[in-house]
Amino acid sequence: MTELEEVVLTVDEFEAIRLKDVDGLEQEQCAQQMNISQPTFHRLYLEARRKIADVIVNGKALRIEGGTYEINPQHNSGRKKRCYTKR
Repeated sequence: MTELEEVVLTVDEFEAIRLKDVDGLEQEQCAQQMNISQPTFHRLYLEARRKIADVIVNGKALRIEGGTYEINPQHNSGRKKRCYTKR
């Protein structure tokens, strides 16, 4: 079996996809939850989608990594969804 080429998705990019595509939030809401500007969120989101498309279309492996993060308890309020924030 051949080894797959890997694409690295950062935790920030993962969180951008989760907030926008899974939770269905607007970009401004996503940016606020991540404590970043809306233009920065937009760049993260576009890069994450590009990487995910590359993985799907070209049959690559996806690795999620990068940084020191903690689960923000303010965004959990009884739900199972998590919001990761940089330490």
